[in-house]
Amino acid sequence: MTTDDVTGDGVTGDTPITDDGINNANPFNRHVIEEFRANGGRVGGNFEGVSLLLLTTRGARSGLPRTTPAVYLPDPRPDGDRLIVFASNGGSPKAPGWFHNLARDPSVVVEVGTERYAAHAAPVDPAEHDELWRRQVERDPNFAEFRAKAPRTIPVIALTRED
Repeated sequence: MTTDDVTGDGVTGDTPITDDGINNANPFNRHVIEEFRANGGRVGGNFEGVSLLLLTTRGARSGLPRTTPAVYLPDPRPDGDRLIVFASNGGSPKAPGWFHNLARDPSVVVEVGTERYAAHAAPVDPAEHDELWRRQVERDPNFAEFRAKAPRTIPVIALTRED
């Protein structure tokens, strides 16, 4: 990984991912992305007061940047250097597209508030999975419903800032 800021937006790396939100086909998500960026990471409606980030992955088939809003859990570990996201897809039988993109390329861009940085995405250690899920359910009881509906184990992903 290089440290050259190729894009001029603070994201560094050999092939930085940039996105203006256009490459999300879901109109609801597009609106959330626009609101998030226009308001320094704050969003109203159903997401008011929720810990929300924007996750930009590279499309597994297209290679295009794909930005998706995602609820996150701050890292409960003492060093606290990760953000935790959940590939729940609202309890759908299928994982969200961003999760499939990570299998191809775990290099992502994270936006939290007004901060934007390169990160590495990886599934959490299986020993952490259930505890992190429990903590998220405490923060947002809807996640218990997602787990009950999903006919799969919902992946829990750690986003770790790249140096």
